[in-house]
Amino acid sequence: MENIEALKEEIKSFKVENENQLEEYRLKFIGRKNIINDLFTQLKDIPNDQKKAFGLAVNELKNLAKDTFQGHIDNLNGNKTGGEQAFDFDPTLPVAPNQTGGLHPLTIVRNRIIEIFERIGFKVADGPEIEDDWHNFTALNFPPNHPAREMQDTFFIERDPDIALRTHTSSVQVRLMESEKPPIRALMPGRVFRNEAISARAHCVFHQIEGLYIDENVGLTDLKQTLYHFAKELFGPETKVRFRPSYFPFTEPSAEMDVSCNICKGKGCNVCKYTGWLEILGSGMVDPNVLENCGIDSEKYTGFAFGMGIERLAMLKYNVKDLRLFTENDIRFLRQFKGAE
Repeated sequence: MENIEALKEEIKSFKVENENQLEEYRLKFIGRKNIINDLFTQLKDIPNDQKKAFGLAVNELKNLAKDTFQGHIDNLNGNKTGGEQAFDFDPTLPVAPNQTGGLHPLTIVRNRIIEIFERIGFKVADGPEIEDDWHNFTALNFPPNHPAREMQDTFFIERDPDIALRTHTSSVQVRLMESEKPPIRALMPGRVFRNEAISARAHCVFHQIEGLYIDENVGLTDLKQTLYHFAKELFGPETKVRFRPSYFPFTEPSAEMDVSCNICKGKGCNVCKYTGWLEILGSGMVDPNVLENCGIDSEKYTGFAFGMGIERLAMLKYNVKDLRLFTENDIRFLRQFKGAE
């Protein structure tokens, strides 16, 4: 107890008039190896009937040291701001300009896609990211044994196997067809989720933008001309386009669309796997079963749908070779797109 009283007096009488003395105080009374900690190690040698009083006294000493330390900091700061030496810089120097931010590359590409389709009459629609089985699978003609319904492909909500994070924005198409009567012409941008390993070419969270056009006498020619227009607006008038037959449960016939590689100009490179072509989207005529599921007369109305990954288009447009760069928020990467909007 005599040591504690002696340390109290030493703390109270310790002079701190500059930062060096402040650091000396901190190391002695506040730092990781301060002398007060040595008192705690002596607690095991104190008789049991005296341990409580000793522990309270050491804690009081520790609090005194912290409060006194903060008082020294406040005094030093007050001296800096209150005296003639308040400024340690030249006040006549020009003010540093504020750095303005920029849009994320995915936002830039998303906005550009919306702009292209809005010019030809498409509106923007939105929907929930947590979906039920009907809107995400059943209404879109997915059979009960389709692989997308398995847990290795989809994030299901544990307490309800019929609720999942949406795997595509096609669920917004279903909601739109259920709530509106044709003609319908809309885009559905949004975030989607797939149970996939994260790599340079895949991610479990990514962004899609889908389109839907339902009206009387809509044919495959309308689909092709719409997508021709989109590809040339986004990648340039010299872009070549081709369609390949494919399969999707909700469209028939279905096709994937490729554009000529904008990196090698169609000559072949490692990005396009030396084919000269890059896949950018899937599309097709809306299956009559989907129209009927949503309450639309398939004898009277037809339509087309298409969908594309925004990350995929951003990689092609800006020659980005690693998908993970879009979500790592590395400021060195993001600064390259400042002004691109």
